[in-house]
Amino acid sequence: MVGNQFQDIALCAEMVWTSDPDRFLSAVTANSVVRDRLMVLYAFNIEVSRSAWVTAEPMVAEMRLQWWLDAIEEIFDGGEVRRHQVVTPLAKLVRSLGLRRNWLDGLVQARRWDIYKKAHVDQDALNAYLAQTGGGLMGLTVAASGGDGSVGYEYGAGCAVARLLMAAPALEKSGRYPLVDGTEAGVKLLAELGLTKVKASSRILCKTPRSARAALRADWLAQLILRQATLRPGLVSVGGLGVSVARKKLRLMRLAAFEGF
Repeated sequence: MVGNQFQDIALCAEMVWTSDPDRFLSAVTANSVVRDRLMVLYAFNIEVSRSAWVTAEPMVAEMRLQWWLDAIEEIFDGGEVRRHQVVTPLAKLVRSLGLRRNWLDGLVQARRWDIYKKAHVDQDALNAYLAQTGGGLMGLTVAASGGDGSVGYEYGAGCAVARLLMAAPALEKSGRYPLVDGTEAGVKLLAELGLTKVKASSRILCKTPRSARAALRADWLAQLILRQATLRPGLVSVGGLGVSVARKKLRLMRLAAFEGF
């Protein structure tokens, strides 16, 4: 059983390294206990988020998401859960730490938007999507690391704006409509809202335990990207946000060295 546990976590880490290298790099700045927890939660996020992208059939994608909702229900029912390289360690983590079910369910349910090539109904719908995806994941990882998950949720929702703006050109190319208002004025307003939320929650999170700061470092470029989008919103449509790989890694190393985020 112990061997299976270590193998599952190793498989989760491999999945994160392959599919979400930025979060992998931030996770390895944590202590070993927290690092394993982060790998499991990031692997869960990967499995759920790619459900809409591995098939062109909406019904199949819906079934994949329902599979995860059923797995979460099993975890909270308290009985035996299905054997799976992510579900099995996730169940142990959730049950031992009392992680919130609504954040797990929300992560899955929000991904239904990814299945259908439709625009968000309005800005409130987009905000809810960002909160459930980015906020939910950050809330879970901060809570699993010993920090205040509720403040982490708000921080993650703000950081999710940066991730969305970075991904917008690729999403549009795939036939999605990621932004409610894709004009430069609309992009600037969205970036400002995200930046305000990140700054407000950061002031509270400065007091967070060191153990939880690796979770916060998962979005170590968010403020920089949001400032770029605020000052030069035209960069979003041409995929011009961000910094060089070398500068990105150097910034993470500095933050980790000084226990920052």
